[in-house]
Amino acid sequence: MLPIIVRHAKFSFRRLRPEARSEAVQEVVANCCRAYLRLVELGKTSLAYPNVLARYGVKQVRDHRKVGGKLNVHDVLGKYCQSRKHVVVERLDRRDKEENGWYQILVEDKSAGPADTACSRIDFGDWLGQLPRRNRRIAEFLSLGHRTDDTARKFKVSSGRISQLRKELAESWKKFVGDDEPGAAALAA
Repeated sequence: MLPIIVRHAKFSFRRLRPEARSEAVQEVVANCCRAYLRLVELGKTSLAYPNVLARYGVKQVRDHRKVGGKLNVHDVLGKYCQSRKHVVVERLDRRDKEENGWYQILVEDKSAGPADTACSRIDFGDWLGQLPRRNRRIAEFLSLGHRTDDTARKFKVSSGRISQLRKELAESWKKFVGDDEPGAAALAA
């Protein structure tokens, strides 16, 4: 029965990456072994067909049911909770260069807790919203860590003008957050 179960599992998970496919196939085999053992305990081995067991095992794996593990709908990092509650877990430290990349850069660290990070994100978004469209696009581009020369090339202005804008944006940010200390602006660096 094992070759038929493995073949069925490989076909069912053919679109997965090789490592994930191998893991899924092994989970199917484990689920089939457990199901077969239960049929033996009940004295119903005559009902143990490899294709039926394979289909059952694949359904169990797709439902994120692992042999020897418990399902926890409250564990947001578990696949079962993510599929049942439609929870999406994303990394916060990846930069999105297309849109709102600055939002992902503001990540919690040991010196700032979740509340400070949330306030920074809200303040920065509000501050960007009050800027003229062109300056907002330049500020977002600079906030992603791009150099002055790259920014000047992208927006078709001189490097000197970008440097001036950088200082203007830093002063605007200081004024927005009410912080007059030198070096407090996010864009001044």
